Amino acid sequence: MTTVPLNASVRVLVVDDSAVVRKVLTQELGRHPGIEIVGTAPDPYIARDKIVALNPDVLTLDVEMPRMDGLTFLRKLMKHHPMPVIVLSSLTPAGGKTAVEALAAGAVDVICKPGGSYSVGDVCQSLVEKIKAASRAKVAPGGLRPDAVPDPPSTLRPPPFPERLSMVETTHKIFALGASTGGVQALTCVLSALPANAPGTVVVQHMPAHFTSSFAQRLHGECAMSVKEAAEGDHVLPGRVLIAPGGLHLLLQRSGANYFVTLRDGPPVCRQKPSVEVLFNSVAKYAGPNAVGAILTGMGDDGATGLLNLRRAGAHTIAQDEQSCVVYGMPKEAVARGGAETIVPLTKVAETLLAFARN
Repeated sequence: MTTVPLNASVRVLVVDDSAVVRKVLTQELGRHPGIEIVGTAPDPYIARDKIVALNPDVLTLDVEMPRMDGLTFLRKLMKHHPMPVIVLSSLTPAGGKTAVEALAAGAVDVICKPGGSYSVGDVCQSLVEKIKAASRAKVAPGGLRPDAVPDPPSTLRPPPFPERLSMVETTHKIFALGASTGGVQALTCVLSALPANAPGTVVVQHMPAHFTSSFAQRLHGECAMSVKEAAEGDHVLPGRVLIAPGGLHLLLQRSGANYFVTLRDGPPVCRQKPSVEVLFNSVAKYAGPNAVGAILTGMGDDGATGLLNLRRAGAHTIAQDEQSCVVYGMPKEAVARGGAETIVPLTKVAETLLAFARN
């Protein structure tokens, strides 16, 4: 798949069973420079024919449709005609679970459908940014970059962290990870490669509120570590991964030798909430040289200065390399600002985290 050249309009096909949603998205998105709505489709069968006829750059896809559900269509699309897809999902527990499955199947990003507490204007402004980023995303058959597919577990999984860490009630090492576009697949690759007694890990993945719970549950079933959506006061312990809830900032705190997290509302930072920047700055303050930070695939610059602050505080820092990123935005900015101590491909992030923690 080739990416859209800079300064060229992004050709978009809107797939949604709701005539109202199709009309609203066509009108609102069509007003933005750089976006061209080339067609709409009410179901995957019509979408399939229009993809062939119109050759769009990006697809927006509803996941709850008749005749064929969006998730089934997405899997077929990624197998036979991989292209950037942004999923529109309802803000419900079922919608969140389906959206996370879609991201794991190869969708580039997810956004809440217009309605409820989400205004059409807010949704469309966010969607414009995601469409432009998606047009530059690297998508391969199956939805994963070929060089981002994990090796077999026997060769990828590093040796266990020293057993003594599993015998204590606090941890002296902290892993802090940040990701955005393409992060569901990237974080799954990294976290599933960590052993059950790896250092306590805190994560920010840009994702709408209520979707992060489904993401944490999915990771919990795929990882040796325990994974949960972070709650106020949760302790950061060996073998535990805490995922920042959508719509709230996640901060690390310390009381004596105990690390715990706190959740805060407030304005977005680097246009994001949760923000990687907020997490990294708190980890730099309270963990410093006891931390290892990694910034993964994503658009924008969230976390770039935070990674630099981590490095200045004595932490080891990692950036995912350009070749294995779906969108080389956040890591690129972190490297440019001097925050990355080392740059590694996605399949080497887990072992690098552990190597630094043992150091």
